[in-house]
Amino acid sequence: MAAKPSLRHRLAERGIDRVLLLLVPGVVFAVALFLYPFLYGLQLSFTPKKGGPFSNYAEFFRDPYLRNTMWTTLWIALPATLINVLASIPIAYVMRGKMRGKRTLTTILVVPITLGTVLTAQGLITYTGPAGWLNKVLSSLGISDEPLPLIHNYTGVLLSLVITGFPFAFLLTLSYLSGIDPTLERAAATLGASWGQRFRKITMPLLAPGLAITFCLSFVMAFSVFPSANLVGDPSGTTRVISIAAYHAAFEEYNFSMGSTIAMIMAVIMLLVIGLVLIWRTTLYRGATGGKG
Repeated sequence: MAAKPSLRHRLAERGIDRVLLLLVPGVVFAVALFLYPFLYGLQLSFTPKKGGPFSNYAEFFRDPYLRNTMWTTLWIALPATLINVLASIPIAYVMRGKMRGKRTLTTILVVPITLGTVLTAQGLITYTGPAGWLNKVLSSLGISDEPLPLIHNYTGVLLSLVITGFPFAFLLTLSYLSGIDPTLERAAATLGASWGQRFRKITMPLLAPGLAITFCLSFVMAFSVFPSANLVGDPSGTTRVISIAAYHAAFEEYNFSMGSTIAMIMAVIMLLVIGLVLIWRTTLYRGATGGKG
């Protein structure tokens, strides 16, 4: 009679072994820093200072000053995301192969990641403010008599998001393009396909699923804009985004329940946009790209 396998062997046959213990720190980290705060905030949003559990949500959508922050944030985040993703495509396409100075150029393009939003905002104020270098040059050349309004408005926030968000979109797009086998284009070229036909019918269909993911990640970064909207925007007017409304409710009015409600609404909006993009992604090409990675 054969000996009964030990518990460890039976678990190993089902793919459960000591290697799974390596997941424990990650699970603890996710629960402690994401799941618990999210569930606590969700519960807090349903315990308003007065009224029923949905009073905060009703107040948010009833008050135009609060409700309009959703559209303001989308009006800033969506264009910034589209600009970053679309601008990254031609640059990453040129740099995907071997070229002289590729490392240097890549380093220059990703430098804004190391600066952060505060230093970027300070740079915009220094260079594009009313007394900044750009307006001084334009004035000295006689191109403009009045300083260009490039900060403390919608334009300033958009510029800040583009500067800080482009490196992220560029690196993701470059990684996706590098995974597409260049011999596919060369094969099409031997069959008489022009550059435009190769890009439109080979590269873009293979790249589109990756661009969808790049759009989602870039949108999340742009939608949660806060420092830029305060430093180079108009936080009480044209660039009063939803994150500012949440901060105002929680730390100026000390209404933490309302602040949590606005944060939950932010999460729902982001999930809706991401969900729509991912649904669209399922209609795209999902096969192999022929690349090395």
